[in-house]
Amino acid sequence: MKTKTQTHTWQYWLFFLAGLEIITISINFFYAPINVAAGGSTGISILIDAVWGINRSISVFVVNALMLILAAIFLGKETLKKVALGSLLVPVLMAITPSFKLTSNNMLAVIYGGVLMGVGVSMLYRINASSGGTTIPPLIIKKYFYIDPALSLMVIDMSVIFLNIFVDGTEAFLLAAFSQVITTMTMRYTETGFDKKYQVRIMSNNKLEEIRQMLQQDYDGLTVYNVVGGYSDQDKQQLVIVVDTNEYGQLVAKARKIDSEAFIVTENIAKVHGGKWQI
Repeated sequence: MKTKTQTHTWQYWLFFLAGLEIITISINFFYAPINVAAGGSTGISILIDAVWGINRSISVFVVNALMLILAAIFLGKETLKKVALGSLLVPVLMAITPSFKLTSNNMLAVIYGGVLMGVGVSMLYRINASSGGTTIPPLIIKKYFYIDPALSLMVIDMSVIFLNIFVDGTEAFLLAAFSQVITTMTMRYTETGFDKKYQVRIMSNNKLEEIRQMLQQDYDGLTVYNVVGGYSDQDKQQLVIVVDTNEYGQLVAKARKIDSEAFIVTENIAKVHGGKWQI
């Protein structure tokens, strides 16, 4: 049991650091070289760098430190613990990760930057972690004014995006706004698209037991439900199993081979936790 716990801890930290580094790459390789601030403390640092030439990692550290002080005062120790590490690691990663322009096409830069930002943030959300920064004020606002954090965070990010107009013109503002759309779309797809499974329900009048044996032998997580036929009013059983998308075609073929008239219903599942799907 101890070994298993240590393995999960190692996987957690690797996933956590990978998420933070992907966010850092989106900033250092795509946003910062074209002076586009797409929100958050990293966006603020890009604006400060463009106006006063102050190192971005230092700006992020100062902003995040101020946010941690607010978290300690208004949100308590538990919340502080959740956001402290990410808040302190982001400026460190920004300092040690090289920063250069990968593409001269600004539109491509914000597309790639937006996608990477969405993937990185989604990775942190998946393990209930955070990079801190401007995600803290919405939690305070929610606690005292009961306003949805997603709404207040959007207002904060849009305020940072709006400041692009005064620093680098209207085009930078439009690129930053567009990148926010890309990030949001990527997060939605990452959270539901890459983890898709199929939930398969199978009923058979004559060969249910044979299908059940096949599923028990070849797959995990089989569940049997007692159901009642809508027309026959007879007690029956229904087999329910969750499989990866690459296993679905084989499963249906095997079930149809046993009973060509088996009744099979398939549903898309966005996320599965537990069993063999641990993360």
